[in-house]
Amino acid sequence: MTVRTRVAPSPTGDPHVGTAYIALFNLAFARQHGGQFLLRIEDTDQVRSTSESEQAILDSLRWLGLEWDEGPDVGGPHGPYRQSERSAIYQEHVQILLERGHAFKCYRTPEELDQLRAAREAEGKQGALKPADLILPADEIARREAEGVPYVIRMNVPAEGVCVVNDLLRGDIELDWAQVDAQVLMKSDGLPTYHLANVVDDHLMEITHVIRGEEWINSAPKHKLLYEYFGWDMPQLCHMPLLRNPDKTKLSKRKNPTSIMFYERMGFMPEALLNYLGRMGWSMPDEREQFALTDMIANFDINRVSLGGPVFDMEKLRWLNSLWLRGLTPEQFCERFASWGLKPERMLAMVPHVQPRVEVFSDVAPLAGHFLAGLPALTAAQFEHKAYDEEKLLTTLQFGLWQLEAIRFWNRSEIETRLFALAEVLELKVRDFLFPFFIAIAGTSATISVLDSMVLLGPDMSRSRLRNAIEVLGGVGKKRVKKMEKDYQAAVAAIEAKLAEKAAAAE
Repeated sequence: MTVRTRVAPSPTGDPHVGTAYIALFNLAFARQHGGQFLLRIEDTDQVRSTSESEQAILDSLRWLGLEWDEGPDVGGPHGPYRQSERSAIYQEHVQILLERGHAFKCYRTPEELDQLRAAREAEGKQGALKPADLILPADEIARREAEGVPYVIRMNVPAEGVCVVNDLLRGDIELDWAQVDAQVLMKSDGLPTYHLANVVDDHLMEITHVIRGEEWINSAPKHKLLYEYFGWDMPQLCHMPLLRNPDKTKLSKRKNPTSIMFYERMGFMPEALLNYLGRMGWSMPDEREQFALTDMIANFDINRVSLGGPVFDMEKLRWLNSLWLRGLTPEQFCERFASWGLKPERMLAMVPHVQPRVEVFSDVAPLAGHFLAGLPALTAAQFEHKAYDEEKLLTTLQFGLWQLEAIRFWNRSEIETRLFALAEVLELKVRDFLFPFFIAIAGTSATISVLDSMVLLGPDMSRSRLRNAIEVLGGVGKKRVKKMEKDYQAAVAAIEAKLAEKAAAAE
């Protein structure tokens, strides 16, 4: 048997360090067994998936030094490697499940589903919704079918009993069928959910070992059942411990930068970040801290993975990166620094904004130094402004961050449209509104347009600098953020109304 592993990220945002972490262990396992490693793009979420995000995934994994044997850009005998290009395959396989009685068409409306869940909760029932709860009487199904009412396809699941799932690290895991819902396999738009596409693709691509995060343990019974329904052998499952924040919560962008490209933009060496991810729950036989990918592969043993949640500590990563930097010769240091900070595509994008504002070359650094910096060293005093008190300042920055997090296509027009509409809703003059953004992004207002700075810095660094500024100002606690979220929804409704008005006027 040839060992075949895969990583299957969704192109719906910035490429996540968790994706790199799982990709690294899949690659190391495959290489250690002389096997193959695949990259598959799970882009069935057509609303949120973008080609830009897919390209960022490819670029970031390659920047780290992770290479795949088969994938959307390199091809292979088991393609296509984008789920959006495999619709006919999923349609064929869901039909097999319907014909065998393992799945059913569900005509329940969202309102009916809410009512069913509310009724169960009122009765004190804790279990998931089952086919018996969801399947309508035959005459009602016929009526809705005749009227062309939209439906989804769900899988049949046992009402009770225990499902035993074998895990490479954990042994047999027992999971209660009562807690497993009648999973949607195909949405009303004809696109599959992750659960169907994942099983079908892993089988057809001959994946032998599925190494993924432990958040998927509760989904394992559904996947095991689908393999049984199709009559296929199930790959060996291995659920890796989740990366954690220092407070042991699941790694999140609110407490730790999670975008791979943030670390590239900060100036971390890819070897160091990969080294650090390799240390997440695993160690070399000789326990040394610093090791290259080739060392990890040569010494890799999946059984050395610790199930305790590995803590992603930025200070530890910086220390490890310093070891890699000190290992460079002066010539290598100059070369690596130039390739990071002075790469032509970044310089050429920045120069048109800087060149008209300088008189001598020594003017460049004060004006554009924030492009070569990480997170600015800020103080609360820098944000003092006549238009703001503490509450309004935090609200403006947090609302602005949420607006920027909602952007799918990062460009000046989109940034300006969203932020200027927010300024109008908050009843702030644009100049006053932008002031805290200048400080958060550049550390000063004496620089190029903050909107242009955001475009040049990219979404990862721009959002991270805003989160940093919010923390410098005292942060937004759980209680405060709930109120902010409620107020923000009202602001979003007002923003959407204003944008609709402007669009109508433009027509």
